[in-house]
Amino acid sequence: MTDPIADMLTRIRNAIRVGKTEVVVPHSQVKEKLADVIHREGYVSSYRIESEGKFKNLVIKLKYQKNKPAITSLRRISKSGNRVYAGKDNIPVVLNGLGVAVLSTSKGIMTSQQARKDGLGGEILFEIY
Repeated sequence: MTDPIADMLTRIRNAIRVGKTEVVVPHSQVKEKLADVIHREGYVSSYRIESEGKFKNLVIKLKYQKNKPAITSLRRISKSGNRVYAGKDNIPVVLNGLGVAVLSTSKGIMTSQQARKDGLGGEILFEIY
């Protein structure tokens, strides 16, 4: 697998399209931090780590409101072949503030609002709304 973050986002997108309540993703520290960010922003209900032998999986419980998913769009911005960086003054505003961009900064993975508040720039991983 060349891009594990894109794989995670694709699994979430596919699970939403078929109406699943949970999605299972192979665990990594980065994916756990990404799941934590989208959980704090209210796009998923919860997440947990499960062990299967020597492997760990990240189980993400998707959030629905009146049979409509909380996640409308999930789009990867920075890809392996084309990295996209933003300085502290050029962090994008997603859907006029209704959506969130998730960045990888020197202080860790955070939302665009938190990065603006802390005065940090970084790699724009994905947008969610």
